[in-house]
Formats: sequence, structure tokens, C-alpha cells
Amino acid sequence: MKITLFGATGGLGRQCLLQCLEVGHEVTVLVRDPQKLPDSVRNRLTIVQGDALVAGDVLEAVSDGTDAILFAIGVDEKTSPQNLCTDATKNIIDAMRQYDISKLVWCGGGSNILSDDVITWGSKFVRWYAEVFLKHRHSDKENQLRLLENTFDLDWIGIRPLQMNEGKRTEKYRLGFNAYSGLSKISFSDCAHAMLHMLADDTWTRKAPIIQY
Repeated sequence: MKITLFGATGGLGRQCLLQCLEVGHEVTVLVRDPQKLPDSVRNRLTIVQGDALVAGDVLEAVSDGTDAILFAIGVDEKTSPQNLCTDATKNIIDAMRQYDISKLVWCGGGSNILSDDVITWGSKFVRWYAEVFLKHRHSDKENQLRLLENTFDLDWIGIRPLQMNEGKRTEKYRLGFNAYSGLSKISFSDCAHAMLHMLADDTWTRKAPIIQY
């Protein structure tokens, strides 16, 4: 499968990149700084230097023949531009339409409560905490979610992790609309594993399940 990956130098994106190459996908990445990519894989992928906030750069990375898009861009509360993920997603959607690509798998945020969720005190606490202490990240992911919910011509799938950290790939996790709290965790590697499986599985089309152990 020919994949274009956004966010390849972050914790989640790096795992998406490594696991894509591991299973034999042909990968193109759009990165601002190619030096942040692992030395061991640079000759095994197509690198486009640029910014997902620049429509022309996105068009260069999303070429004709691309099968699917992986979105792993993260938000830094202090340094990321406002609405980074939302604005980058707008450019990606435009490129997908131009090249007739329908599949997008993207990483959202666990603080964005959906109607399918099991609403508990824990999920309400996660949302409150994000709105107060991670307002920049929360609002961007919320806006990105609303944008995609109103995009009816693409087969997008979202995934919502809570706390993500470094850790082993166990391939054993819960994916769905299960109850969760601020203690719910997942590793970058297992979140990436789930996202890669979504590339070929339509179970969660136009849904954004929570992933957690």
C-alpha cells in the first residue's frame, strides 16, 4: 500500500513510520526537518521537506497513486500554531479530493467526548482537565473532529488515545467506546499498530473509538 504519513518525527508518527516499513508499505513523509528522521530508514522512504500548513507542500506529498493517509501530527501546548491539526487536515482533505483518495486514518484526542462514548465521571474529568490545562490542544482536536464529521465524501477513521507514552508493542488493547478515565493509557507503538490495521479494515469508518489498555 502507498501511504503518505504526516507527523513522522513525533512519538506516534515515528512508530507509524517504522511499522509501515516493517510490513512493506511504500511511505512518503512530509517533514519540516528531515534530520529528525531515523538514519536507518531515510533511504527506504520518500521524503518531502515542507509544512502541512502549506497547501502546496501537502499536494507534493500526497501524489497520484497514494492509497491512504496516516495523520499523526501532535500538538505542543506552548509552541504549536493555533488550530495546527485542523488547518493541516483542511489541506490534506483538499489534496485527497484532487487525487481521488478516500482513506484517512487520524489520531484525535481522548478529551473529545462523542455520543457513542460511555459517559462517566472519569471521562468528564478528562474533558474538564483538557479544557482548563490543555486548552490549545483540546480545542484544536475538537475542531479537527468537527471538520471531519462534516466531511461526507471521505472514508475517515479516527482513534482517540488518552495518555500516550513510550512502551513495548503488546498488540493487546481495547478499541471501542468503552469507559475511560484520566488513568487510561496506551503506548505510541500500540496506537500506531491499531492505526495501521485501520488502513485495511473498515470496521470503524467515520467513527473515532478510544484506544486504551
